[in-house]
Amino acid sequence: MLFSELKCKDVINIRDCKKLGRVCDLEFDECKGCICKIMVPGNCKMLSFLRCEADIVIPYKDIRQIGPDIILVDINC
Repeated sequence: MLFSELKCKDVINIRDCKKLGRVCDLEFDECKGCICKIMVPGNCKMLSFLRCEADIVIPYKDIRQIGPDIILVDINC
């Protein structure tokens, strides 16, 4: 799978069924050749552009399933 395909998928937390956003970045272990973490942008409120939350970092072990349109994760938010 290409990163361009991965970043088009919505990330859904299965604990509360909330949409977290879309993948914006990932951490890659070049020695092992695998993805370690994916990042989803934090929330930015409409009128408070100076108060954006940090990106949500999701370890690869917390990804439950990658489907054609969504990525299901199991994390505490």
